[in-house]
Amino acid sequence: MPTEALTTAGLTPADMAGCLALSEGAGWNQSAEDWSIFFRHGTVVGIEEGGRLVASGAVLPYPSGGFGWVSMVLVAAAMRGRGLGTRILHRCIEALRQDGLCPVLDATPAGERIYRPLGFRTQFGLTRWRGLGGGDVPPGIHALRADVPAALDVAAFGADRHFLMAELLGRAPANAFALDNGFVLARPGRAALQIGPLVAESEAGAARLLDAALAAAQGPVLLDLADRWTGLAAHLRARGLAPERPYNRMALDRAEPFGDPARLFIVAGPELG
Repeated sequence: MPTEALTTAGLTPADMAGCLALSEGAGWNQSAEDWSIFFRHGTVVGIEEGGRLVASGAVLPYPSGGFGWVSMVLVAAAMRGRGLGTRILHRCIEALRQDGLCPVLDATPAGERIYRPLGFRTQFGLTRWRGLGGGDVPPGIHALRADVPAALDVAAFGADRHFLMAELLGRAPANAFALDNGFVLARPGRAALQIGPLVAESEAGAARLLDAALAAAQGPVLLDLADRWTGLAAHLRARGLAPERPYNRMALDRAEPFGDPARLFIVAGPELG
């Protein structure tokens, strides 16, 4: 079928099976619960061929910060190289711009080659780490059982996303910890527990929160660490975790980060920000 004949349309939860097939086919970690975040709080678009979903994309608006997230841009392996990902990307950018929001995303090196000519500029680098949980919860760290400290997250991330923080806490309360002026959350994924976000005032405090999250983890874990935190990267290596791939946080026509990167150590994930 010619590319021009393929139609881009909005998706609904009824399309969940097709969305999961795309993310699983790419080896990504998203679960149905992750996809549901976009259906409930954002917009999901896709392209079908012969009744089968062959490409997807999603946007998650954070209007209090003046920006929105572009993510889940996926194309089935057999359909790559036909411009479907670029078509989806333009649709996502248009949706955010119509609401007056700056499009932001976390790009792999392959994706960056597409985004940069469109005007996306790098804000800071990230690296995905993977390993196994284990160890002991450090003293002074307490379980986070009530609401996530919203003001801390807003200051670090740059926007109010209380709906997301409440959902992550509800999905993995045993993996949520806090100390004065810091917290860490996690969420179960398809193949590993995703740790993040982690917000703290210092790298030492972040290491203690991370150790608590790892101690509560069972099996494989992954996390996306901001590259500026070289001490925490060394801590991860000492714990047996290994870097897997780089990302760049990018925004359309904006190099200045939203929020305060000096407080943001581990992000919620490239799909959520």
